[in-house]
Amino acid sequence: METTFTYQKIASHEARKGTFDTCVLLYSGGLDTSIMLKWIAEAYNCSIVALTVDVGQLHEDLEAVKAKAIKLGAKEAVVVDAREEFAEKLLSRAIKANADYQGGYPLSTPLARVTLSEIAVRVAQERGIKVIAHGSTGKGNDQVRFENYITTLDATMKVIAPVREWSMGRDEQIDYAKQHDIPIKQNKQYLYSHDDNMWGSTNEGGDIENPACIPDLNKFLQVCVPPEKAPDAAEVLTVGFYKGVPCSINGEDLSLSQVIEQANTVGARHGVGIVHLTEDRLVGLKVRGVYEAPGAEILIKAHFNLEKLVNTRDLNELKKLLDEKWAYMCYGAKWYDPSMDAIHAFQDSANQYVNGTVKVKLYKGKAEVVAMESPHSLFDSNLATFNKDASFNQNASAGFIEIYNLAQKTYRRLHQK
Repeated sequence: METTFTYQKIASHEARKGTFDTCVLLYSGGLDTSIMLKWIAEAYNCSIVALTVDVGQLHEDLEAVKAKAIKLGAKEAVVVDAREEFAEKLLSRAIKANADYQGGYPLSTPLARVTLSEIAVRVAQERGIKVIAHGSTGKGNDQVRFENYITTLDATMKVIAPVREWSMGRDEQIDYAKQHDIPIKQNKQYLYSHDDNMWGSTNEGGDIENPACIPDLNKFLQVCVPPEKAPDAAEVLTVGFYKGVPCSINGEDLSLSQVIEQANTVGARHGVGIVHLTEDRLVGLKVRGVYEAPGAEILIKAHFNLEKLVNTRDLNELKKLLDEKWAYMCYGAKWYDPSMDAIHAFQDSANQYVNGTVKVKLYKGKAEVVAMESPHSLFDSNLATFNKDASFNQNASAGFIEIYNLAQKTYRRLHQK
């Protein structure tokens, strides 16, 4: 394999050749990690434990992924079911925070990296392994997330990142896979890459990369139907909440992972949750991706509106500021920073009365909240009604207006002189 440069390891947490005989590889079964099974074994002369974490992937057969890892030479292939753990520990936080990075990204990949890192460290420690390999590129965010989290959880753990080292572009990777009989989905006509979990699917590459192009959704969508192909009849989904966390769909009590699964199924059918987003990566690049997150779109929109119903304006405005900070820290690989603990404590407090049901209308790519009920609703029909018998004291309004306008009126009068 020809390289255009020699990668120099400078960080103390990067594993050196000859210092280990086995590593844990975070294995998805995609192009990068499939090539890695062959490449790491040759480049580092070591055995590999392929670890696949089930975080509710929307379009992956994990048993087939496991079998593929063994076929490609893994010493051991491990699949860990982390769906409930991921939902309860991470996605409940995302919903309470109305997860949104830079205008529509519900942070599916950054959230999953926390769970994957925790389980990778756990599996490595159980087997006495001190090196973990991941498939992230040197231009991406995930290298920062994995390496930050792994070394935070276990400061003695070392990491290798083959994509940073081997200097192969997508075309070279496809050629390498063909040369070594490694089955992959991509070819030189299909250059898209995907990453998914129960909270959403990420699509990158191909015509998505260039912001001047209109991506052809029909070529690469993995979860949702394009909105124009969605049913002509709208559907209303009723989501129940308890302390800010979804707990039922259409009156049926469910675990959070089950709620998300059902919301994904219904939302995908209606083309809900497709987002084209140009974002700022941690390493300073502008990139574009197309995200599919039907369940996240429905549940975050429902939660956000229910918060507005039960909390005061001041609390919701303060929460909006902290939600944005939460999103940037989640995206920026700072899940274990103490400020996140403080934000979570605030969000738990702000969500203590976010109980009730929300009706969400789904129609051709749009999710719209159309009705809400809550025992803690701040809506008072006797005060808000326009009917004659309203209990609101309109006699007080004129005095309120005079006092409310005092500063503006005084300033204007002074500066008109």
